[in-house]
Amino acid sequence: MVSERIKRLREQKKMTQAELAKRLGITRSSVNAWELGISVPSTQYIVELALLFSTSTDYLLGVNDSASLPVAGLTEDDINVVYQLIEHLRLKNGME
Repeated sequence: MVSERIKRLREQKKMTQAELAKRLGITRSSVNAWELGISVPSTQYIVELALLFSTSTDYLLGVNDSASLPVAGLTEDDINVVYQLIEHLRLKNGME
């Protein structure tokens, strides 16, 4: 699960494995191993990944499914639109 979430978050940021590795000061092969589930990031890197991807460590570790969305710079109207879209998608997918 950690592997899938790291890969998904990296791809959402349109980053390559090499770019992520450079940001973290590690090798691309380390990132690749995380994404393949061969190894798991240390606590230090879990925290750094959470900060980089604006999410919680709990989400990265699969403790919960609640991803966070940074809303800095959005107006209250923008934030309301985001909430309405999320609610619409939940209803559409039978999650309510």
